[in-house]
Amino acid sequence: MFKRNPRSYLRTIAEFFYPRGGWYRASRYVIYRVRRLPDPAHRISRGIAAGIFASFTPFYGLHFLTAAILSWTIRGNVLASLLATFIGNPLTFPLIAEISVNLGNAMLGQPSSVHLPEIISQFAAATTDFWSNIKAPFTGGVVDWTNLSEFYDRVFLPYLVGCLFPGIVAATIGYALSNPVIHAYQRRRIKKLKERYEKRLRAARDEAGEAQKKT
Repeated sequence: MFKRNPRSYLRTIAEFFYPRGGWYRASRYVIYRVRRLPDPAHRISRGIAAGIFASFTPFYGLHFLTAAILSWTIRGNVLASLLATFIGNPLTFPLIAEISVNLGNAMLGQPSSVHLPEIISQFAAATTDFWSNIKAPFTGGVVDWTNLSEFYDRVFLPYLVGCLFPGIVAATIGYALSNPVIHAYQRRRIKKLKERYEKRLRAARDEAGEAQKKT
C-alpha cells in the first residue's frame, strides 16, 4: 500500500528539464523557502547573490558547492545560496553559456564565435575524455589530454572569464531586489506573530477574569 515505485532515468531527466508541477510552481516553492529562512534579510540576500553568481560559472555539477563556498566567504545564508542556484536551469543555461563564452572570447582577444551546440559537445567530450584518462592506468588505455586542452582554450577559459561580468551584475540585482522584499516580509511576519501572541494573551486574561468572577 505504501510502496513507492522508483523513478526511471528517463523520468528523472524529463523532470530536470520540466519539474513535475511546472517551472512556475517550482519557482514559487523556492521563493517560499527563501522567505521562511530564519536569518536576517541581509544574510539571506548575500546567499541569494552567491547562488546566482555560482549559476553563471562553468562548474557544472559543482554549482551547489560553489554557491556554498561563496556564501560562506561573504557570510551569507548557505541554504539561500543553494536555493538561488535555481536561477541556473535548462531554460537559462543556454543563454548564460553562449553569452559568457563569447564575451570571454572578446575579453581575451579571441575573435572566434562559439555557439551553444559546440559548447554542449565540447563539455560532453571533455567529460568523457577526463574519465577515460582517469581510468586509463587501470584499463591499459592511452592517456591523451589533447581534447581537454582544446576544450580549456576554446570553451572553459572564455566561459570562466566571460561569466564574471554578467554574473556579478545578476548577483547584484538579485541582492538589491531580494533584500528589501525579505526585510519587509520578515517585519510583517513578526508583526503578525506579535499580534497573534497579544490576542492569545488577552484571551487568557479574559478567561482568568471570568474564572475569578465565578469563584
